[in-house]
Amino acid sequence: MIRKSILAAAAVAIAPSMAMAQAQVDPDLPTYEPVSGISGNLTSIGSDTLNNLMTLWAEAFQGFYPNVNIQIQGAGSSTAPPALTEGTANFGPMSRAMREGEIQAFEERHGYPPTQVRVAIDTIAVYVHRDNPIEGMTIPQVDAVFSVTRRCGYPEDITRWGQLGLTGPWENRDFTLYSRNAVSGTYGYFRQFALCDGDFKDAINEQPGSASVVQGVAESINGIGYSGIGYITSGVRAVPLAREEGAPFANADAEGAVSGNYPLARFLYVYANAHPNDGLPPLEREFFRMVLSKQGQEVVVRDGYIPMPESAASEMRQAMGM
Repeated sequence: MIRKSILAAAAVAIAPSMAMAQAQVDPDLPTYEPVSGISGNLTSIGSDTLNNLMTLWAEAFQGFYPNVNIQIQGAGSSTAPPALTEGTANFGPMSRAMREGEIQAFEERHGYPPTQVRVAIDTIAVYVHRDNPIEGMTIPQVDAVFSVTRRCGYPEDITRWGQLGLTGPWENRDFTLYSRNAVSGTYGYFRQFALCDGDFKDAINEQPGSASVVQGVAESINGIGYSGIGYITSGVRAVPLAREEGAPFANADAEGAVSGNYPLARFLYVYANAHPNDGLPPLEREFFRMVLSKQGQEVVVRDGYIPMPESAASEMRQAMGM
């Protein structure tokens, strides 16, 4: 059985504020106004998918507060929970939600759970070479291309482009498969929702970052891989996807994400250590206020992701007592 993404379940609440096909910043988002007395050092350790976005947010934040220094490391989502738990990072950006064991480890150290903040919306794109003429794929087909288990239900292994309907010189071409590595939250998300918790094929070319996945596909006429839509380049195409045979194909864009038709849409998160009684320290608090403001979500659009509607951003601000 194919699972729906968590974002599809939230689409009803989000869609009214983002009904347009192109990602646009919600005009109801508040304008960020800086406050006095903000300075100090911040460290972010976590997601590669969010690495560019965190860097752009840091630059915007330093524009308001020149006396703030922000260090950013983006090796993968799995590096965020231990860094937050050990206190070596203020922020833990993640392209997936924390697992139960990661939350438990944090609680054992601090006595309360980490604070999860939704900061943007992403679609995981299945990329092919820009000259590849494929019109679309279903999730069971994606699973049959990338996995050995085919838990999404496709009846046969897919090893050639001709099995996906391509003809002529494409018919007998095999695949060059590109994937993130296991430390990546994108790897875990894709395995869960595109492979139905199955196992990748041994022939997969694991890459240390999202950009290298896209570069590999762009340099290989037979290439196919996956990463966040923010990493798309002119050398690749994002394949329209359908949840199952007979369902409509949807693009990896804002319309596909918020309608729930695009099957690989997700929230992006930044985790923090907020004491339940004291809340966030002023420095971290202002950073999140900026991220969830009009200026912060304009950065999201600039980096190629989908901005949070005010309905969802307001929910986050209220949860943090802002």
